[in-house]
Amino acid sequence: MITKESIDNLKNHLEIVDVVSQSLELKKSGANFKACCPFHGEDTPSFVVSPAKQIYHCFGCGAGGDAIKFVMEYEKLTYPEALEKLASMYNVTLNYDETNSKPKLDLKVLETINQYYQKLFTNNTIAKDYIKSRGISEFSIEKFEIGYAPKSIDTINYLKSNFLNLADAKDLGVIDSGQNGLYSRFIERITFPIYGLNSKIVGFGGRTITGHNAKYVNSPQTKLFNKSKLLYGYNLAKENIYKKNRIIVTEGYLDVIMLHQAGFNTAVATLGTALTKDHLPILRRGEPKVIVAYDGDKAGLNAAFKASVMLSQSEFEGGVIIFEEGKDPADMVKDGQIEKLNEIFSNPTPFINYAIDYIISKYETNDPMQKQKALHESNDYLKSLSMLYQDEYKRYIAQKLNIRENLIKVTNDKSRVKFDNSSTKIDIAELCIIKAILEKPSRLDLVLDLIDASMFEYHNNEFQLLLEDINNPSLNSIVLNERLEDYDDKRLENELLILLIKFYSKQLNKVLYEKDIDFRKKANIIRKLKDNVSQLKKGKLVSFDIDLLK
Repeated sequence: MITKESIDNLKNHLEIVDVVSQSLELKKSGANFKACCPFHGEDTPSFVVSPAKQIYHCFGCGAGGDAIKFVMEYEKLTYPEALEKLASMYNVTLNYDETNSKPKLDLKVLETINQYYQKLFTNNTIAKDYIKSRGISEFSIEKFEIGYAPKSIDTINYLKSNFLNLADAKDLGVIDSGQNGLYSRFIERITFPIYGLNSKIVGFGGRTITGHNAKYVNSPQTKLFNKSKLLYGYNLAKENIYKKNRIIVTEGYLDVIMLHQAGFNTAVATLGTALTKDHLPILRRGEPKVIVAYDGDKAGLNAAFKASVMLSQSEFEGGVIIFEEGKDPADMVKDGQIEKLNEIFSNPTPFINYAIDYIISKYETNDPMQKQKALHESNDYLKSLSMLYQDEYKRYIAQKLNIRENLIKVTNDKSRVKFDNSSTKIDIAELCIIKAILEKPSRLDLVLDLIDASMFEYHNNEFQLLLEDINNPSLNSIVLNERLEDYDDKRLENELLILLIKFYSKQLNKVLYEKDIDFRKKANIIRKLKDNVSQLKKGKLVSFDIDLLK
């Protein structure tokens, strides 16, 4: 069992925006961040993350909690598994009770193997000659920690001779087991260590130099390595991405290395896969312009189209660069075409333009039937964008197809999911009072001197929850509701006055028509209620013995 002290220590290191943004595409919204909820289908963001409160809440389905709860729900992990995952992400040591200790995955296996591969590279002439033939400098070799994986048995023997845990090595994707026993995942390959968002090594990419069937291989899926959520070189590029407000996404390790070598130090690469929605949270960090730089072959053009559709629908800024004539960024750097690269990266084709051009290019538009198909497909894509883009780009499609603009049909309005789809009637003023207390618990004493839960017409249950446990997760929806104002102390007092006047006036009318109350008691209650209402209207906060009404 993980000790409470180490759990508390881990919580002190967690930053919920950082944790959630590794899985979701967060957008700034005032003091908070928003995203489409991963726990139920929606088109309009109702999932809110608060860096101040270190909590999240979905106003659509009610999901909420802290960073640990998010990892548990999103990754489908148990509480201990979520703690261990977060501990590895933030390099925090977890301690276990001696009575039920569970060994921690030894991440030093990856670091040690990486150092081993780097050392072997310096003594391998074939590997060094290949890398240098691609124009990669000694500085870049060191910067990107390029290594060389030997024969399988050599890696296994190295692990054993250095007393590294073979089970951990297997869990981390360094080795695997087959019919003939253990074998290395990387055999006679140049290695490229891959780092996660926390700048900790999580796996490797490897390029064969001895004719293996697969030209490139990556580490297998592990607790740390998920190629759909990683970008090669991001650990070295992220600071410059924030500074320059630009990220260049390429197809290969060598493209990244050579672009960095030429000064384009915001370059990253996907890991043998096209851009996916899982990459969007990483690309969104810092809100940079995204430049998709792919080869001009059929696969590259298709990948650029899919990326353009996804990025335009997510309203990313940036565009597409296609490298023609069989050349890629690495080749251009090697040939010294730095100025030309700079010009190319400065003038990308916007995502929407590229997507429309790609769609229309598939059809022979001189043929009316083909033109109709091109119109239908491009129109369908256009309808997936915002209303502003639809209005702007219908003219572009009309020009490309040489047709009348009124043939381009746009949606009247994009369907929106209501921010609060509850059928229960709400009272904004009551919720604002509760929010004011949640934001500043010291206000509770003042409030309790004047009111109790029965005075809330619509939200007495929420106020009662607050009294029982001010940290109850069920109240997160109130804290994060941006429709509710943030009251200062003076505004809170004014709203309490209004609440009390409303409550006492309602009770006064009720008592006036009540027939079952003793006359003297009734007169006494009416006198006190009238006196209270009078005092409150003068701006004086007064209390009332609620028991008199019972």
